[in-house]
Amino acid sequence: MLVNELAALPGQVVLVLDDYHVIRERSCHDQIAFLLFHLPPTAQLVLITRADPPLPLARLRAAGQMAEFRAHELRFAPQEVATLVHTVSAVELSEPDLADLLERTEGWPAGVYLAALSLRGHPSPSAFIHQFTGDNRFIVDFLAEEVLSRQPGEIRHSLCGRRFSPGSARRCATP
Repeated sequence: MLVNELAALPGQVVLVLDDYHVIRERSCHDQIAFLLFHLPPTAQLVLITRADPPLPLARLRAAGQMAEFRAHELRFAPQEVATLVHTVSAVELSEPDLADLLERTEGWPAGVYLAALSLRGHPSPSAFIHQFTGDNRFIVDFLAEEVLSRQPGEIRHSLCGRRFSPGSARRCATP
């Protein structure tokens, strides 16, 4: 039914499925595989996932029907980091500080953004960058809300050593 509906659309369409790694049902993967091989030429399917899905990826690669963007391609380059930091915090970083922030965040856009938020009004951006780690409150809050809260209860419990709740997220995520 979905293939027919996509084919009936008057223009190009991109169907995006985010957090695909959360899907555990084999039948869902089978249906997506069917969809991949029956998509009309006017449709594209984008899967956003943290792990390779159990789909015929090798076949799609070999046929030239798949484009992949891995962590390396998604990392910010130095100029992108500098631009984002300046846009968010109005701070111009020195070359060594920029290199340090890039290394500490591994170019992760969300990490750079959260660092830039922390830099707003900071009296010494250089000192902040040298002390910036994963235990920064914005990073901890982000990881707790976006990562830990999405884990099954038993994983949250084993990671936190206690029952996880949104109110305890920061305590749990702080080393």
